Amino acid sequence: MRSPEDLARALAGARTARGLTQQQLAEQTGIGRSYLAELESGAASPMVIDRLLRALRRSGATVTVTVEAEDA
Repeated sequence: MRSPEDLARALAGARTARGLTQQQLAEQTGIGRSYLAELESGAASPMVIDRLLRALRRSGATVTVTVEAEDA
């Protein structure tokens, strides 16, 4: 993850890999569907996410998103 857009794409990809709609994931996480849509588009607080990613990189961290396969 190098940018807020990378993180937004990872969120959308993880959701769709689970076969969830935005509405379903929003309900499961207790946030509004429109806010989830903003997160997935990279529009929600990109400055905060950018600063977080920059601080993590400068501290020597590598940010990786892994989507675990659901048990059958």
